[in-house]
Amino acid sequence: MARNETNSWEAATFEGARRLQIRHMLQRSPRERLEAMIELEQTAKRLAAAPRVSGKDASTPRRANEPHPDYGTAPPAGKHRLVLSGCTPIPLAGYLKALGILRLVAEQADSDARGCWQNDQFVLESRFDKQGLRRFLLEDYQPTPLLAPWGARSGFYPGSAESGARKVLEQIEATDEERLQPFRQSIRDVRNLLERHGFSEKPGDDRKLELLRLCRAELPESLVQWLDACYTLTAEWRRFPPLLGTGGNEGSGSYLSGFGQMVLDCLHERDCDTALDAALFGSSIPDTRTAQVPGQFAPNMAGGPNQGSGYTGDITTNPWDYLFALEGTLLFSSASTRRLDSHSSGNASFPFTVQVTGTGTGATAMADEEGARAEMWAPLWEECASASELKAVLNEGRITLGNKPVREGLDFARAVARLGVDRGLSAFQRYIFVQRYGRNVFAIPLNRVTVQRNPTADLIDELDAGGWLDRFRRHARRDGANRIVSLARRLEDAIFELATRRDDHAPVVRRLLEVLGKIQLHLARSPNARDMSKGGCPPVPSLSAEWLTRADDGSPELAVAAALAGLHGRTGRGDYRMPMRTHLAPEKPGRYPTWAADDTRAVTWAGGAPLADNLAATLHRRLLHAEQGELPDKPLHPSRTAPLGDVAAWLAGELDEKRVAQLLPGLMLVRIPRGAHPAQREAPLPAAYRLLKPLFCTNEQLHRAGVLPPERTLPLKADLLRRLEANDVAGALELGRRGRRAAGIGSGFQRVAPGTDDGRRLLAALMVPISDAALKALLPSGRAKAEQPENTENA
Repeated sequence: MARNETNSWEAATFEGARRLQIRHMLQRSPRERLEAMIELEQTAKRLAAAPRVSGKDASTPRRANEPHPDYGTAPPAGKHRLVLSGCTPIPLAGYLKALGILRLVAEQADSDARGCWQNDQFVLESRFDKQGLRRFLLEDYQPTPLLAPWGARSGFYPGSAESGARKVLEQIEATDEERLQPFRQSIRDVRNLLERHGFSEKPGDDRKLELLRLCRAELPESLVQWLDACYTLTAEWRRFPPLLGTGGNEGSGSYLSGFGQMVLDCLHERDCDTALDAALFGSSIPDTRTAQVPGQFAPNMAGGPNQGSGYTGDITTNPWDYLFALEGTLLFSSASTRRLDSHSSGNASFPFTVQVTGTGTGATAMADEEGARAEMWAPLWEECASASELKAVLNEGRITLGNKPVREGLDFARAVARLGVDRGLSAFQRYIFVQRYGRNVFAIPLNRVTVQRNPTADLIDELDAGGWLDRFRRHARRDGANRIVSLARRLEDAIFELATRRDDHAPVVRRLLEVLGKIQLHLARSPNARDMSKGGCPPVPSLSAEWLTRADDGSPELAVAAALAGLHGRTGRGDYRMPMRTHLAPEKPGRYPTWAADDTRAVTWAGGAPLADNLAATLHRRLLHAEQGELPDKPLHPSRTAPLGDVAAWLAGELDEKRVAQLLPGLMLVRIPRGAHPAQREAPLPAAYRLLKPLFCTNEQLHRAGVLPPERTLPLKADLLRRLEANDVAGALELGRRGRRAAGIGSGFQRVAPGTDDGRRLLAALMVPISDAALKALLPSGRAKAEQPENTENA
């Protein structure tokens, strides 16, 4: 109790903290005191020379007692905060090294030790200062016994292949250092187990599972954490986490024989003391290089072609890096869990490890998925956490997408966007274990994903309706054709970017809509893709209006495309019919559409065809279906209207028609909300457009706008469409003038000059719905005169 009171007094008062610092200083040697004074003097000079306020902090200077945001709050009294510059999230060896150091310090020296990641460096908070940490690792650190009697080159069996590993174990057994006593005892325990159960040679596949179970059941508790990091046992089989290869082995090599050799070199022979500072603080002290290959943990240090200043590079592994990295793997213990949605006996679950998705970065492709071992998402955190807290997070390794566990990289990114991980983590460094240079497996760093709520990523959930997203991705991989594989890759890339992007989501949503439109067109042309009995894929689900809201960039191209995508027909009872998406693929419309068997009559959209041609074919088919379906009005009811200025820009050739064509199929899949585009853009319109536009409006809108008398109708004849398609604009204008006169709508002119010979573009622009107010603005200000020979091109 007195000790707790003393600690509280020391932490809470200036006098107590000062006396504690004096006691710590008196415990140091004269040389250490001198080095500390020099370091303090240099630090004071740097702080004095540094500007007090700079950059973005200039407008909001910090208070005197406010810590710098890059370094967090000050450590508790009696604690030191060390920035381990040699421990970085990349490569994987640097990440594991940081975890290994935190674990060793917490388990062997300071149970209150904590750590975090800041500015891509690991920060260790413990009772050790720089010299104290160095002294602990050089003199007191007890290496964890890492042994794998089930694997090749374990050192426990006779044979030339195991001679090197066997020699390492014998040398460790021959030492008399106290800190190697646990290692020596573990070697004896393993030898006794092998002898008791008759394992005189390396077990084959028939007995390996038996040995793995015996090790888990009979070896001391001190080895259990290592065993759990190496393998997981299910009811019938075993699984090896990808982090340690096949139970501590990688191909014909053994991580553990290398670990034993590093124990001898660093702790027994003390040949590598000068390399410790480089491992911890990234200092310029020359590394003591070792011939031990770092395996998958640090591909850049493994040597080989293009790994040095010459044609090939040498192995440059720092022995302390190797030692601490393997110590860090023990925090990644695995667990066997039962999938609630399956009747299988069990599924090995490894912390933050999922199946590979060859997307989200240019470093991987779908072709890598088959040969890749797994993906690991290494968690990063900015607030100091203890080793026990970190172990709990890693052992749980839980991340969910909705109510289901995440099983692959794409879903992992989506879960992070939805805060499926809520353990104080700030980011994930994504790694993929993939084969390179033949059959060598490397942990390749991919992208960094920040943990932050991203509501826009919720749109992806709509693609999961009826399991569409998973079914399409499986179909694409099973089909294997270049076209559909390319579409699947583009879809996954867009989903991954949408899930991981933190700002300006609109471009990604638009890109995703473009890909979905292309996918729908591809499915429409592929009978095999629509054959559900052979693993086909259903149509793209009906998407909510939120897609348009999130994609809208205020551009004229999107305004025009959205207005065209919202066209529909309406029955006498007011029910909606003939949505535009029916012209993309043969389907039965609805919230969850299905394929319509052998019904392609409504399909008019051809991928790659000019936009004007697709719109003309679509309008012909809609008018024909309206007549056959006995719709009381033209099937051109708008859900959304576009500004007249955007239509004028299209007619003037100022609109990016190619972009409209790319956006339109995807927007046809969206349930376009009702309303007008908020933009108010004005521009002069050709008289030909003004004359013909009422014919391309529904009678309901003409009546509502007061353009057409209630008892009259203004039909749209197919002959007029054919004239425009043939670029006979003058003939179309004459037919339009006659139709208006018959309906009682004056044109204001007896003759109107065409003003353009591009009838197809004029036809496409006439299909864009406009508001009632815009429609009224097209009418002449006064009644049409009987004779007015003026030829007017623009009004």
